Amino acid sequence: MDQTDTVTRILDTAEVLFAERGFAETSLRNITGKARVNLAAVNYHFGSKKSLIQAVFSRYLDPFTERFHRALDDLEARYPDKDIPLEELLETMARTVLEVPAERHSLKVFMRLLGLAYSQAQGHMRRYIQEEYGSAFTRFTELVRQATPTLPDAERFWRLHFVLGSVIFTLSGLDALRDIAEKDYGEHVTVRDLIRRMRPVVVAALQAPLPPVPALRSEASG
Repeated sequence: MDQTDTVTRILDTAEVLFAERGFAETSLRNITGKARVNLAAVNYHFGSKKSLIQAVFSRYLDPFTERFHRALDDLEARYPDKDIPLEELLETMARTVLEVPAERHSLKVFMRLLGLAYSQAQGHMRRYIQEEYGSAFTRFTELVRQATPTLPDAERFWRLHFVLGSVIFTLSGLDALRDIAEKDYGEHVTVRDLIRRMRPVVVAALQAPLPPVPALRSEASG
């Protein structure tokens, strides 16, 4: 087995096991056993479990970031003198997200990994994503800010993460949702259909009125 094949087998196995079990629950021995390689091979090619996790993400995020920057360049060229509509920004991100996993394993695996990066105690992963890929997300966030000028920055932060959580939950559970839609409603749903239905929901979430400010309790009632 040549080195390229060994690295590919380790990464293919690691991303599936990480998505199924989580980062902390997946040991290097789990990975080497299923990939049929020895532990020395993992240490030689990656050095540590942390570096292996980062390498798994880079296979998705490297092509995603490159394509996303190009897509945003195209959008900015189409709207040189005005803000890009929110619907266009979200559609562009969704389209780019869908393109990358088609070259790897599956959208479900990608979404589960992304959710785990933010939900599990993987501080190094959040730092890695910010340092290596933060420019694309910062650029997108700035364009969203321009498209939603009345939203306070803190409120926009929360809404973007609410939207991200909804998208990750929906796409990582895609198989189950498709089964329910077909069994209960007689609908055969493609990923493109799902994105089309999701778009007005996430746009509405970002454009919803601000929540009312709670009234302060009086000192007497405190």
